[in-house]
Amino acid sequence: MNNIKVDSKYKTIGQVAKILNLINKKNGSLSTHTIRFWEKEFEQIKPSIFYGKRRYYDEKTINILKKIKYLLKDKGMTINGVKKSLNSDISDIDVLYNNTIKQKNIIKSKIRNIKNILTEIKKKNG
Repeated sequence: MNNIKVDSKYKTIGQVAKILNLINKKNGSLSTHTIRFWEKEFEQIKPSIFYGKRRYYDEKTINILKKIKYLLKDKGMTINGVKKSLNSDISDIDVLYNNTIKQKNIIKSKIRNIKNILTEIKKKNG
């Protein structure tokens, strides 16, 4: 049995759509077409094409896709605005993106603590 596996540092378009949480709200399927569209719009996205002409994305490309999604979906920027940002100074985007991730993690942690406190209160009053 000749089973060729792509190096694990590469992800398929489906895996990347899952990482980016690109899910069609109507039917729950992965929105891989969004990534293909972004490939056409943003020169920074260069998937590797391997076996069977399938797209594979490395960590650097996935991080660029995360930034594009963040700027388009979370910050409401236009495609042209994102292009300008990516072409001008990517370090500004890194700082903005990382700060937002840190803020989200802090909020998640606080929510977890509140849930734990509520659980304890319910046990005591229960």
